[in-house]
Amino acid sequence: MLSNFTIETDTLVIGSGPGGYVAAIRAAQTGQKVVIIERDKLGGVCSNIGCIPSKALISVGHRFEQIIHSNDIGITTSKIRLDFTKAQAFKDSIVKKLTGGVEYLLKSNKVEIVKGEAYFTNVNTVRVRSGNSAQNYTFKNVILATGARPVEIPAFKFTERIISSTGALMLKEVPNKLVVIGGGYIGTELGSAYANLGSQVTIIEGGEDILAGFEKEMTQIVKRGLKKKGVEIITGASAKSAKENENGVIITFEADGEEKQIEADYILVTVGRRPNTDRIGLQEIGITFDERNLINVDRQCRTNIPNIYAIGDIIAGPQLAHKASYEGKVAAEAIAGKKSIVDYLAIPAVCFTDPELATVGYSEEQAKAENLEVKVAKFPFALNGRALTLGMTDGFIKLIARKEDDLLVGAQIVGVGASNIIAEIGLAIEAGLTAKDIALTIHAHPTLGEMVMEAAEMLAGNPINIISREKIGKVVK
Repeated sequence: MLSNFTIETDTLVIGSGPGGYVAAIRAAQTGQKVVIIERDKLGGVCSNIGCIPSKALISVGHRFEQIIHSNDIGITTSKIRLDFTKAQAFKDSIVKKLTGGVEYLLKSNKVEIVKGEAYFTNVNTVRVRSGNSAQNYTFKNVILATGARPVEIPAFKFTERIISSTGALMLKEVPNKLVVIGGGYIGTELGSAYANLGSQVTIIEGGEDILAGFEKEMTQIVKRGLKKKGVEIITGASAKSAKENENGVIITFEADGEEKQIEADYILVTVGRRPNTDRIGLQEIGITFDERNLINVDRQCRTNIPNIYAIGDIIAGPQLAHKASYEGKVAAEAIAGKKSIVDYLAIPAVCFTDPELATVGYSEEQAKAENLEVKVAKFPFALNGRALTLGMTDGFIKLIARKEDDLLVGAQIVGVGASNIIAEIGLAIEAGLTAKDIALTIHAHPTLGEMVMEAAEMLAGNPINIISREKIGKVVK
């Protein structure tokens, strides 16, 4: 049933994920009357079936694995048992707490929350359907934050046994055998988590290596850790078909010119995510897209239609929650007449593998491709006191600075706590700091963070807790 009247608002936000709800709040803070529309659950994919629940299961896996392998530090355990039902309840409780927090924040900022599916009827109106009813909303401006969904490949349609990342987070038991198709960050994170929980995991990747977005010297350390957990990694492989039976599912794939099969309890398909731009009438109102079906926007996230903005996974750039949040603030402030623009100088990317990966700014390869002369310093976790006390010494911190003035332009970290350590370096790059600025900043001891200082001292030419090859050469002479 369509309502006879139309509701008017200043700014309409479609989608309540980390981009949408942040955009709505920032718009409300600038004095705009705001309505946010969500077709499913507040918080979007990230809070409900993505970032947060996956990290909860990863945390459970880490703790379980650490307890089992604690003999080296003098803790002897027996009869360790995983109650996966309680683990899932732990995950769900975190999701409930955070999504409840999103609702509270929206309401506290006087944002009207509407449940339903939006469809554009013109550039200033959407029709929102909920069940058998529908309501029209007109707006001065709209921010699209509709996110993305898992790609489903034809030979592996999602079923009870062939699952997406969402299905992997909803399992009622830990699989004895799990096959992961796709060795990107989602597949590797979840594969690693289930390996820690006791699954026999096989990762099938079509490319030359897993975790293609990270440098090989970083991913080699992760691969070594995966192999210790018994994870089999098959690269250069092509998944062909799957056949379900009473006990599970059989996957057929091709590798090294030979067709092979693996039987598993579940197949997890993680070959990418598709932008949610095809079901809300954007093509009909004239929104333009690029060759990858992403919405074209300017530096204020404005589309080719001046009052329509787009943020997050539906525009170019990495599909990261924090990128979406950042763009949401920019779009909301642009609508309010502020001079906010996106500046992607330092977007951190993190993969919660074991150990963690983190990168920000330039890599060595990127600097070389842009003819940027840089200096590089690498400090190993094995020389850090805190890493030693944690018994987690795999990895390194690498800082990259411009050769002419030691300006920090990038960093890569592989090791425990990488996801937290990277923030300092992102701030340093944004603030235009040099290696000397970091080296002169007093870091607490013993901490993982002081490795940033150690690497900065190496760049500055005055390393304390490591002898560089250059220094060894000078001593010998």
